[in-house]
Amino acid sequence: MTHQRFIRVVLKPTVFVAALLPFLYLVWRAVTGGLSANPIEDITLTTGRWTLRFLMITLAVTPVRRLTGWQPAVRVRRMLGLFAFFYGTLHFLTYVVLDQFFALEFILADIAKRPYITVGFTAFVLMIPLALTSTAAMIRRLGGRRWALLHRLVYLSAIGGIVHYLWKVKADTRDPLAYAAVLAVLLGVRLWFVVARRMRTAAAAGAA
Repeated sequence: MTHQRFIRVVLKPTVFVAALLPFLYLVWRAVTGGLSANPIEDITLTTGRWTLRFLMITLAVTPVRRLTGWQPAVRVRRMLGLFAFFYGTLHFLTYVVLDQFFALEFILADIAKRPYITVGFTAFVLMIPLALTSTAAMIRRLGGRRWALLHRLVYLSAIGGIVHYLWKVKADTRDPLAYAAVLAVLLGVRLWFVVARRMRTAAAAGAA
């Protein structure tokens, strides 16, 4: 099997199905009565956590590729980012539809008055341009450099999502702090790559 065929026939379908499983499991729990006495809270927490998980996984793709040299990882990064947006949209719609019943006045007041909702809504809004520009056509239209600059918003979205989670849980902060630790490691690795590249460039310039 050729490299391209492996990516198209094996890797991408496997990642797609695996990424969809949390949603299918959540639907199965809802249909079979597997949720708790507060099903809206269950759905909210589940979709929120998977949004953060897919953001972390998406951010981990480049470090994994650079540390391991496994190039196919890059070919599923866009899909992983879109699944982060998918679960983020479900998280947002759970709040709008199931929690607030489309009460726009109350939703806007909530966003303005409750800091954790303000931060969470901002993190979700930051994901929208990333999802809209995820196609190959948009990458060509924006140009590689501008597209890369725009997609740095994913860092702000991830930070906002973690702060949203941290402020929501209030007492038991272990879970959001674990996500914060993962994000700190990922950002630290990326910073190390930047510093190492600049050091190599400076060394090459000095040698010349």
